[in-house]
Amino acid sequence: MRVAAELVRTGVVVPILLGPRAEIRSLAASLDVNLEFIRVLDPVESSDFSFFCERYRRVEKARHRKVEDPAEVMAKPAYYAAMMVQYGYADGIVGGNEGFPAAFFRALLHLIKPQPGFTTASSCLPIRLPQRPDLGFKGTLFLSDCALVPSPTTSQLATSAVLSARAAQLLTGEKPRVAMISFSTRGSARNTSTMKIVAAMELARDQADRLRVEMDIDGELQLDAAIDPESMQRKAPGSILGGHANVLVLPDLNTAHVAFKMLEIAAGAEPYGQLILGLARPACQVSQVAKERTIFGAALCTAMRAMAFRDLVNAEDFR
Repeated sequence: MRVAAELVRTGVVVPILLGPRAEIRSLAASLDVNLEFIRVLDPVESSDFSFFCERYRRVEKARHRKVEDPAEVMAKPAYYAAMMVQYGYADGIVGGNEGFPAAFFRALLHLIKPQPGFTTASSCLPIRLPQRPDLGFKGTLFLSDCALVPSPTTSQLATSAVLSARAAQLLTGEKPRVAMISFSTRGSARNTSTMKIVAAMELARDQADRLRVEMDIDGELQLDAAIDPESMQRKAPGSILGGHANVLVLPDLNTAHVAFKMLEIAAGAEPYGQLILGLARPACQVSQVAKERTIFGAALCTAMRAMAFRDLVNAEDFR
């Protein structure tokens, strides 16, 4: 709630808080938070609740699923917010800190349509290392996929690389330098997993050309070679990345999630939420233990993506 008030002060975001009005106002009073210019909306009491319930019923019918009580589903803030974003009642969504990540992701993937040309959503995590301004984008790295796809296929790895690069370029204004991370560098160990990463890199190059995403990419690379110029010089001399990767595509969800938690806890890194990629609307998930700074950064990232959204997708196609 304090984050919402701070966002109002920036003038960049008009926050919408979903939940029981009385509880939100009581909490605001206890925290001494001014709710002026913050919209407080109780899904069940909203004028659009019946409309969203009917929309949800139609969605489920089209998928040949029976819904006993659409109102019970739409009363959940995550589902209501996803409907708001899908139908243009809000520009983006940040959430997930009030429950398990899977429940939040389920609402997004269920109700927000995929971006044209993509069939699988993935995620990208901007994470800032205050003590290492020499890394990535002045101390910020983008890690993918730390949230959604447990065991990505070659195609999914490639798409995640391209969409993460595009998100990084949008948020930083600089050229993405993408490293496909592995336990092997340039064939130092060859097995099916490393061959998949090499194939994904080649496919990502083709996708980037087709989607006009300007990026440099190399792989497979060990982490030290990707972000340390001296290690790169010894292990992969001549790499286009030169040890200065700023987007790291990890091989699977286990590796990616452990990597970002290790950076956060052991190195004091500051994550800015899981940016959900491949959907027709901007969305971001923050964890149950997210600090206010994390939620604030996640909201700003989502706002920037929302501002650029109409340049990427014709919104009228999704109404």
